[in-house]
Amino acid sequence: MGKPKIALIGAGSLVFAKTLSMDILSTPALRGAEIALMNRTLPKARQMENFLKRVIADNKLPTSVFATTDRREAIRDADYVICMIQVGGLDAFGIDYEIPLKYGVDQCIGDSLGPGGVFRGLRSAPVLAEIIKDMEELCPNALLLNYTNPMAACCLAMGRMTKQIQFIGLCHGVQTTLDLISRYVDTPKEEIDYLCAGINHMAWFLQLKDANGRDLYPLFKANCEKPEYYVNEKVRCEAMRHFGYFMTESTGHLSEYLPWFRSCDRALKAYCDEPAFGGESGAYYKFSRMLAAKFEKINYLDTEKSALAKRSVEYCSYILEARETGKPFRLNGNVRNDGYIANLPDGCCVEVPVFVDKVGLHPARVGQLPMQCAALNLTNVNVQQLAVESALTGDPEYAMQAIALDPLTSTRCTLAEIREMTGEMLSAQAQWLPQFKGKKLTPAPVISIPTDLKRVEVPTDPA
Repeated sequence: MGKPKIALIGAGSLVFAKTLSMDILSTPALRGAEIALMNRTLPKARQMENFLKRVIADNKLPTSVFATTDRREAIRDADYVICMIQVGGLDAFGIDYEIPLKYGVDQCIGDSLGPGGVFRGLRSAPVLAEIIKDMEELCPNALLLNYTNPMAACCLAMGRMTKQIQFIGLCHGVQTTLDLISRYVDTPKEEIDYLCAGINHMAWFLQLKDANGRDLYPLFKANCEKPEYYVNEKVRCEAMRHFGYFMTESTGHLSEYLPWFRSCDRALKAYCDEPAFGGESGAYYKFSRMLAAKFEKINYLDTEKSALAKRSVEYCSYILEARETGKPFRLNGNVRNDGYIANLPDGCCVEVPVFVDKVGLHPARVGQLPMQCAALNLTNVNVQQLAVESALTGDPEYAMQAIALDPLTSTRCTLAEIREMTGEMLSAQAQWLPQFKGKKLTPAPVISIPTDLKRVEVPTDPA
């Protein structure tokens, strides 16, 4: 395919953009690429540009790199567009966490579901629509690799926006969970044959076998019942106890997607008491704030080594390598559900095995999930569908209804409180939500019931 052009949109995400860029530079088939670093503001993009130029020079690579604030310039004639935007940054993220907490909705991560995930989707989807529109004009044959959260809602939205642009959503939940499973069954992960499918952050390991075809699930489940194993992943182990299969996301994330683990102080204490994203309140927001404060004082890229190293577990560079060389690569990716999982809605975002080669992406048809697994996935898909409808139409009622159907929020708030909370968040984030301009959420009516009220007599149906 010649020398590919790779556009990184949101390259001011220094840690993650650095990881993906170093993976690209460490891949021989991609070393002749042109890398375009696009960010809304230039200083961070320049930091990344200067670091990558140092890596390129020190390793004598034929790669070129430039930074820009012009998205169309970055995308023009690109072969690959990698999206990692965070609309509103930490300011918006803070609102996602702090306002719901006032209403008793205690989020650990808050970037995929719940009030935080819904509002991140409301902010992200319109920008993704603009990126896709640019791509249809400037690089219609390019592949879009999305890392922007909320992953499932964003990919659902993109599936509605375009039939022309081929896209895939990427997450590392499968890889990191496989690392855990490997340790729990004392089997190298390269020797584990697995089938994993569902939705992002709630994909199910449907099959676990070793190289000899032995079923590893009995051993895995037996070890998860041991306190020293169970304590590491209480929420996932508890969900597997009752629903039969292990899921791809950690306790901190998963506790937000199910209604049983953050619904009261008793549940939080029992299941979400571990440090380091074990479920504690606002863990990821507080970590992000700490990291941002640290990077305000130093340019950490100045201290990073320029030597090329082994690639990370992120799928990005392997997908690009497969497209450039034709060497097939298998991953689990997020795609539009065009019949890949039969008992989840058509058009929603599903996470399924995907094969990549020189031709493009080839998602695998999984068939039906176990009934109970699909049922739990649907509780999240319902929220995602309403959130996307709100994001693309600018209708605030859909935003409120999405949050009302959220498994966590519905255990903590009344409908009137959810409506009030949604309205407060819409007002606080108005600068990042242009699609809602001039539209207000109807406030909940206040009905005062007199103590001496006489009820209206309602006739009894003789039937």
